[in-house]
Amino acid sequence: MKRVVLCPNPYRDKGFRVLRNAREVLQREGIETVFALPFEGEQIPEMPQEFNFIDLRSALPDADALLCFGGDGTILHCAREATHYHVPILGINVGNVGFMAELESGEMELLSRLRTDEFRIEERMMLDVRVYRAGREVFRELSLNDAVVTKGAVARVISVAVFCDGVAMTSISGDGVIVSTPTGSTAYSMSAGGPIVEPSADNLIITPICAHALEAKSFVLSGDRRVTAQVGPIGKKSAYLSADGGRAYRLSAYDRVEISRAAEVTQLIRLKDTNFYRVLNNKFKNRQVFR
Repeated sequence: MKRVVLCPNPYRDKGFRVLRNAREVLQREGIETVFALPFEGEQIPEMPQEFNFIDLRSALPDADALLCFGGDGTILHCAREATHYHVPILGINVGNVGFMAELESGEMELLSRLRTDEFRIEERMMLDVRVYRAGREVFRELSLNDAVVTKGAVARVISVAVFCDGVAMTSISGDGVIVSTPTGSTAYSMSAGGPIVEPSADNLIITPICAHALEAKSFVLSGDRRVTAQVGPIGKKSAYLSADGGRAYRLSAYDRVEISRAAEVTQLIRLKDTNFYRVLNNKFKNRQVFR
């Protein structure tokens, strides 16, 4: 590996302390480093002059890897761009959980393995998320974690009919529905009561959010299925679609949100031989409580 892009979240890696440590290790190994920010067009105050940040899209075409410094949100934000250029991602946790991150902030010396290719690539399935209105496609996005159809107003419910390959599965009256990948099963879906699925699995997980029903169950489907979530009558209420927690897209009554496995995959760099369930226990049992 000869050239990597370092992409820090300045709100997480304050003062770029972890970024500096990573740069030192990589430069010592003779690896060229390029710097980019994950948030396009955002003005960050008090940026150090020693780093020449360029646009992420300009940095990726010639890169061998993208190193993200932050939490899972930073990795998710960068995943679409990195996937477009077929660049693998290495996450460095400078956040609260960092479930998808490979390294903690104190493990920068392990980056020396990039020079000698002592790593493996783990592929994660992504979702192709599209919105159809009156038969016409009006929105499309890639998602690594999930696609969420949710209400907009407090103390309101929305109705969502869910179909699998065109066949009615269930209807939900409540806060909405989550369709996630195995990677996203430990995120919002888990918080809403959904199952934990190994990230290497090939599944779509459907989880209702605060359904107004005595029995509201999650569904685990084959990754080859096509899920459709159709919004019912809205009236004065509102409904939104969010892919990977990104900017919400406002839905209209009877819009169809079609979700299927994307042709693209996110590539994650693995430097350590860590068991998924050990990571699961460490991340969720050792979380700090804010006081």
